[in-house]
Amino acid sequence: MAIITLKGNPIQTVGDLPRQGTRAPDFQLTQGDLSDVNLSNFTGKRKLLNIVPSLDTGVCAASARRFNVEAAQVPNAALLTISCDLPFAQKRFCEAAGIDAVMMLSELRSRKFGDDYGLRITTGPLAGLLSRAVIVLDEVDHVIYCEQVPEIAQEPDYEKALIALKGD
Repeated sequence: MAIITLKGNPIQTVGDLPRQGTRAPDFQLTQGDLSDVNLSNFTGKRKLLNIVPSLDTGVCAASARRFNVEAAQVPNAALLTISCDLPFAQKRFCEAAGIDAVMMLSELRSRKFGDDYGLRITTGPLAGLLSRAVIVLDEVDHVIYCEQVPEIAQEPDYEKALIALKGD
């Protein structure tokens, strides 16, 4: 269990992020056309998982926008923003924000992702949502970088995530 904060107040998650060097757990998430994808849909690509509580918050929106611009320049990379938001809301957000390089994925049909990745918030006003984290996977789904952002109102370390994604 990770202890993070929301505006300075401690909250907990269901577990811990997968460790660097381990194989990432598979997942089933729903994309905008309501079809489901899993980790094998992205085999052979590096993957940046930008996990956010909700795109309806400024910090979550900012991270989606920044990765849309910066990570989109990385060849052979899949850019995934994952939240509990419904695919319809994710689509509206992308259209309004001009996001076109990031695939939005939702826990619409299964909450297993948040539990398997240790990201489900279990206490406080955001209980049930996902904590803010960035996980980068290599082409064969091994974790090469992970950051559990310690304060939900804080943006992730973009530079470290992008370096891992690029393989520098």
